[in-house]
Amino acid sequence: MKAKCVMVLGTSSGAGKSWLTTALCRWYARKGFKVAPFKAQNMSNNARVVTSHNGLGEIGSAQYFQALASYAEPDVRMNPLLLKPEADTHSQVVLLGEVSDALTQTPWRDRSEKVWLQIAASLDALRADNDIVVMEGAGSPAEINLMAHDIVNLRVAAHADARCLLVTDIDKGGAFAHLYGTWALMSLEDRNRIHGFVLNKFRGDASLLAPAPQMLENLTGVATVAVLPMWWQHGLPEEDGVFDDRSRSSGLVTKTVAVIAYPRISNLDEFQPLKNVSGLRLVWARSPSDLAGLGKDDWIILPGSKNTSSDLRWLRSQGLDQSIVDHANHGRFVLGICGGLQILGEALVDAHGVDGNAAGLGLLPLVTTFEPLKTVKRTLAKFAHVRGVLSALSGIELSGYEIHHGQTVAHTDRLPNGNGIHEIATNLAWQNAAGNVTGIYLHGLFENPAVLKSLFGAETITLETVFDGLADFLDQHVSAHILQKLIAT
Repeated sequence: MKAKCVMVLGTSSGAGKSWLTTALCRWYARKGFKVAPFKAQNMSNNARVVTSHNGLGEIGSAQYFQALASYAEPDVRMNPLLLKPEADTHSQVVLLGEVSDALTQTPWRDRSEKVWLQIAASLDALRADNDIVVMEGAGSPAEINLMAHDIVNLRVAAHADARCLLVTDIDKGGAFAHLYGTWALMSLEDRNRIHGFVLNKFRGDASLLAPAPQMLENLTGVATVAVLPMWWQHGLPEEDGVFDDRSRSSGLVTKTVAVIAYPRISNLDEFQPLKNVSGLRLVWARSPSDLAGLGKDDWIILPGSKNTSSDLRWLRSQGLDQSIVDHANHGRFVLGICGGLQILGEALVDAHGVDGNAAGLGLLPLVTTFEPLKTVKRTLAKFAHVRGVLSALSGIELSGYEIHHGQTVAHTDRLPNGNGIHEIATNLAWQNAAGNVTGIYLHGLFENPAVLKSLFGAETITLETVFDGLADFLDQHVSAHILQKLIAT
């Protein structure tokens, strides 16, 4: 028997699809069902390494967390198509976990039919293996310029005969118009798949919404089945890694960590654990003024990048390069992760047209050479002797993942100002002699509880606690009868 399918559609990006899908995965899994998530196509530079038929591959981070919420092993079928933006008009295409150069070069409107069979096969395989598949749409299902080539919203819903919820962000205003307009632009067949409207991120007295929900139901025949209050501190990484100052932990701020927000930033979801550390404030930095107030104990982090050379050019155009160098030269801590590590080095060398050539910031005597073959792997590592503010991590075993094209080596003949280079994990992590500049290829550093405990004395909120909290939230604000009806025969 094929699994029942529940689908979360949204009136726009950011409406709450990923959050609600994750919550539903845990809610149904706690009822004893075998559950799997599914998103046909995701566009995100936040990716995780998971199981594929060839060993390991990439999927969007949102589906990775949804799988964990389902008590399921994440695999590439859960997000068969991943688009990783490299420029405003260009994305790297990852099909079933592997980069496809042919699809990357294929125009978008010609691509959909080339990938639909693999998408449908992935969904069918998940349905055969599970009791329930909780599916997530993308953007809005009512983008009429895209409907003819849709492979992620209504076509998926029809293929799975899914019962759908349509969620909107009421905090932005215009929620009832968004719901009605989305419904009105659908075909009659697709409208009949909508089994409830959800108002998300509501602040205030829900009774003041009347009579709008009933008026909307009179117009559409679809009931508003839930009004979900605004909840800043649910603990789930945002799909695109975006963090908001209102979502940080409470308490007196004793340390600021400034993350450089360049245009092709990636894997920001790995910083979610820092948001849960009491007294630590996580902020974006897009200009030198964002770094001007940092103190001697504050950090700068250069995160991952989907296009390191272009983000390095952007750093320089903003004047951030000098601010970062000045911070380091004053003995203050700078951490580069993956693309950020590459930026901290002396040079980026690209003979294959993968990323681009560039001179780095020169804070570490490292040279990165880009290669066509991407490194995609899970990594276990143990730090050797670590210097500076990270010294507490000496000897600690770490787990994480690597996703990068570049290969980096130390060049002792390029030592800046006679400073040495200190390798703290073979081919993985390096420091300068003082230990205040560190670069590491490992993503997920702060997802290791031992790291947060050692650096901040913090007991972390586990993902299991977060997932259960999401399901508890549904119990409080959505009728169990409604959720059961979505999977009824």
